[in-house]
Amino acid sequence: MSLIAVEGLTVSFGGRAVVQDVAFTLARGETLAIVGESGSGKSTVALALLRLLSPDATLTAKRIEIDGEDVMSMRDAELRRVRGGKAGMIFQEPMTSLNPLHRIGRQVAEAVRLHTKAGMSREALRGRAVALLEQAGFPDAQHRLDAFPHQLSGGQRQRVMIAMALANDPPLLIADEPTTALDVTIEAQILALLDAQKTARGLGLLLITHDLGVVRQHADRVAVMKAGRIVETGAAEDIFARPAHPYTRMLLASEPKGGPAPVRAGAGPVIAADNLSVRFAIRRGVMRRAVGHVAAVDGVSVTVREGETVGLVGESGSGKTSMGFAMLGLEHATGEIRFQGQDIARMTERRLRALRAGMQIVFQDPYGSLSPRMTVEEIIAEGLRVHFRHLSRGDRLARVVAALDEVGLARNALERYPHEFSGGQRQRVAIARAMVLEPRFVVLDEPTSALDRSVQTQIVDLLRRLQADHGLAYLFISHDLRIVRALAHRIVVLRRGRVVEQGPAEQIFAAPQQDYTRALIAAAFEGRALTTAFDEPEAPELVD
Repeated sequence: MSLIAVEGLTVSFGGRAVVQDVAFTLARGETLAIVGESGSGKSTVALALLRLLSPDATLTAKRIEIDGEDVMSMRDAELRRVRGGKAGMIFQEPMTSLNPLHRIGRQVAEAVRLHTKAGMSREALRGRAVALLEQAGFPDAQHRLDAFPHQLSGGQRQRVMIAMALANDPPLLIADEPTTALDVTIEAQILALLDAQKTARGLGLLLITHDLGVVRQHADRVAVMKAGRIVETGAAEDIFARPAHPYTRMLLASEPKGGPAPVRAGAGPVIAADNLSVRFAIRRGVMRRAVGHVAAVDGVSVTVREGETVGLVGESGSGKTSMGFAMLGLEHATGEIRFQGQDIARMTERRLRALRAGMQIVFQDPYGSLSPRMTVEEIIAEGLRVHFRHLSRGDRLARVVAALDEVGLARNALERYPHEFSGGQRQRVAIARAMVLEPRFVVLDEPTSALDRSVQTQIVDLLRRLQADHGLAYLFISHDLRIVRALAHRIVVLRRGRVVEQGPAEQIFAAPQQDYTRALIAAAFEGRALTTAFDEPEAPELVD
């Protein structure tokens, strides 16, 4: 008997079907991956299995069975028993899934208590919470029960979610994009943990993801979704070796290919940072007095030439973004920063403002970095109004239209708002906002991490073309080494604010010299978790 049996699953919102006639099965001890791009209906299917859809959704199905029980006929009390008792669920973003006001020990214990008929003492619940967190690979669980979610790293928060999902030994685990927001190294650890728990407990694992690399390494069977329908299903090795549907072939072909155009011979430096350090104060006590500092960036030197991309890679907390902000003069730093021959580290804000147009940034989350109250025209033209005040409204509009055309967006986008666009289109707007100012140096801070792989490939091609056309210098910050390999000429590997290794990209990927670099590459391309020496970040280094 199948652990999950679904037939004729259809979900509609406002009369519009977003999932249509979906059918699949899942056996115990098996991993089924449902894959597809954003908007394909993957997460809606996962929520529909436990009837967790919003009240405005219409759900119909010939059959939804979990471990032999008919979900469609269940009342609320029965559904509460199944949710957590029969099926545990891990969501994409643990920070929004965990209660920010409750300590993690209480939240894990609550997951146990809600499904325990016989009462448990506080001590027993605490012991069970510790055991579950330890099973989920949470370090020092005994002493971290009183921590709040915001005090944990992304990987630690996801381990808390896994502990809660496994709290009542459910036969089914539903993991909805469980690693999307994590570094490749933490991703590998979380997926290895899920595999280990599946094997140890005989679980059925339903894995929702758009990452085909994850699917290739961890799934037994694959169901490919497009526009609310399953267009292809089969054994993972068959899907990857002999994809039958054109959409599946498109997804598999979406991996970024090739590399950047060579840097022009004799290209001079656009920006150079020498012995750059960034420190943040550690404040304690009622008066919030500074008791020391954390060295977020510690003596790093980087040079970016005209037409060159330097990839800045490392785990979360390694200092990548702090380094990028410091090179733009957006973060206080010590050391020397020379932009087009001028030392901007010691400039006043007034003098630096005159150079701002030449130094731009594209952020990770285009939806969060674009004002929802402004039209696309207003968003892109804002920088022109600040830095090119002499331009007439007609001239500004002409430049905005040219920038939109350059990033592949039509003129009819001008009067629309960010929420009316897809994630890839919003990122194109963000790139246009930077390019309209004709910069020489651009910091790209994880610009593709929130996008589907096919859209990532489009953005990579766009960034390559813009660089070739304008001789742009890029500092590309990312933990996705596949994207870094497609864009970067040189790579700087950071760990805890210090340079571990640097050199030409092809040399770093072909023959990394340091253990940490080799571990990052293994996690990115082979799905192997880091050795225990690299598992969790150490305590912050205090500097007097």
